[in-house]
Amino acid sequence: MNGMKLYRIAHNLYRYKVPLIPKIIQRIIYIVFNAHIPYNASIGRGTILGYGGMGIVIHTNAEIGESCMILQQVTIGTNVPFFDKSKAYPVPKIGNNVYIGAGAKILGGISIGDGSVIGANTVVTKDVPAYSLVLGVPGRIVKKIDNTAIIKND
Repeated sequence: MNGMKLYRIAHNLYRYKVPLIPKIIQRIIYIVFNAHIPYNASIGRGTILGYGGMGIVIHTNAEIGESCMILQQVTIGTNVPFFDKSKAYPVPKIGNNVYIGAGAKILGGISIGDGSVIGANTVVTKDVPAYSLVLGVPGRIVKKIDNTAIIKND
């Protein structure tokens, strides 16, 4: 059992309005994998969490596309401290077939285009067009990726 399978169970229970059990599963994910993968986040089919999701933090309102690969210690969230919970803070939208390297941070109301690669320990705070390789702190587009070479996780 890994963090993604537990998320899928909790998310489906949440969609069918089953009370309490999704919160318990989310707590189990936190205890076992030291990860925050909220049951009400939108994570597409075929998305894989490296090492079961160890240390991954995903914002509740984040949107992650299909067939993505997210490695350990990745943060996908807001770049604003949420002291005021009444406000809706901007969160990332990640496209399909995106690879996110270990330790990367994707922060703020940005979008990551389909087929992009975010390098390890990269901090992304600006939009990334489709099929781009992003590296560094702050993240910069290093090159465009040939989209015919993309292998899809099905």
